[in-house]
Amino acid sequence: MWGLDALHLARIQFGFTVSFHIVFPAITIGLASYLAVLEACWLRTGQQVYRDLYHFWSRVFALNFGMGVVSGLVMAYQFGTNWSYFSEFAGGVTGPLLAYEVLTAFFLEAGFLGVMLFGWKRVGPGLHFFATVMVAIGTLISATWILASNSWMQTPAGYEIIDGRVVPTDWMAVIFNPSFPYRLAHMGIAAYLATALMVGASGAWHLLRGRDNPAVRKMLSMAMWMVLLVAPVQAVVGDFHGLNTLEHQPAKIAAIEGHWENEPGGGVPLTLFGWPDMAREETRFALNVPHLGSLILTHTWNGQFPGLKSYPPADRPNSTVVFWSFRVMVGLGLLMIALGLAALWARWRGSLYRCRPLLRFALAMGPAGVLAILAGWFTTEIGRQPWVVYGVMRTADAVSSHGPAQLGVSLLLFVAVYVVVFGSGIGYMMRLIGRGPAAAPAHDPMTGGPGHVRTPARPLSATGGGDEHLPGRMED
Repeated sequence: MWGLDALHLARIQFGFTVSFHIVFPAITIGLASYLAVLEACWLRTGQQVYRDLYHFWSRVFALNFGMGVVSGLVMAYQFGTNWSYFSEFAGGVTGPLLAYEVLTAFFLEAGFLGVMLFGWKRVGPGLHFFATVMVAIGTLISATWILASNSWMQTPAGYEIIDGRVVPTDWMAVIFNPSFPYRLAHMGIAAYLATALMVGASGAWHLLRGRDNPAVRKMLSMAMWMVLLVAPVQAVVGDFHGLNTLEHQPAKIAAIEGHWENEPGGGVPLTLFGWPDMAREETRFALNVPHLGSLILTHTWNGQFPGLKSYPPADRPNSTVVFWSFRVMVGLGLLMIALGLAALWARWRGSLYRCRPLLRFALAMGPAGVLAILAGWFTTEIGRQPWVVYGVMRTADAVSSHGPAQLGVSLLLFVAVYVVVFGSGIGYMMRLIGRGPAAAPAHDPMTGGPGHVRTPARPLSATGGGDEHLPGRMED
């Protein structure tokens, strides 16, 4: 179908579904921790603005959590349908890691999620806050297990191959494989940045429309502090991650840099822009900064690392793709740092909530965190090719024995269903955000904290849809 074989169709299908899925857990991780901070601030200060923000963002969290669970189930099934040979070969490692995620993180989240979403009027403040914190911890534990599995595929360790199958010999080495700490930190920070940018864009949107209230100001202020503090940290973590990748996956770094071969006695330039041509084995139209590649990747003036020509053509990642996906990620990261600094300047001048150029900048940066996550994920996964388990199993050997027609039809069905289901979910989430936070009426008996009164709740009421009596309901 479309001139593509089963391998490429299976890769496209997996890439399409994972691109949808990765967004929801990332926002869920960030929002869960944000909700814990909001409730802690409310309990400590008693200021209603934190309570209002908690109720507002808990609805967005509930919707993201649901879409993340649904899209995650599809991902799990694909290992058995489209990548059965990979499951047979490496299931001894990846299977238990995914099972640990269910037994720890998912059960923890599920056990306390109901209390968090529906227990505001049913339990005391201490227990409700504890439930919120447990959900936040659960999201981080979930990310830990998933990244342990994926990192093992990038830098496998602690195993032997017996009778054609991977057998774990050291679970500590499997989990804490060489790239795991860097990838966990990088992804966790990315989730917090993506959430902060979304929250900040929401605040900027309402301020630009003249909806100026304490809750809107507070969420913009908190988001800008988060971006200012965390975006530079992400740059440092990214540098360490790059050095780790150079050590364990040098071909990926060569592809990212569009670096083909070393010049004797000379340093490696940093190619800012260009077009890596896999057929011609050169980066065309390259704009280079001499020696800067050596400084960044080896921290020396004339340091060198292997170019793509050091590897057989069959072992080279697609430099054309990862060269640009990496630069999209880095470019967005630099814009995040610029946004944090601009917000700090406006805050110092007392115009954080009135500076319309800054508010427009914050609004435009709303999707930047999600886009950076996707660009980074493409860089990581495409840069690993042609290996599904780096240096151990090729992707071509992992795909199931399906025909192109079967995979093409299922891909079309996935696209149609995802556009309808998740498109509707994302649209509804944007409408929720568009309503904005607003304080509940002072006479409303529901405005107390946890344990104030007992109220019935329906599962869909977590998103506030159509229930006039939900605590802290936000009006248009």
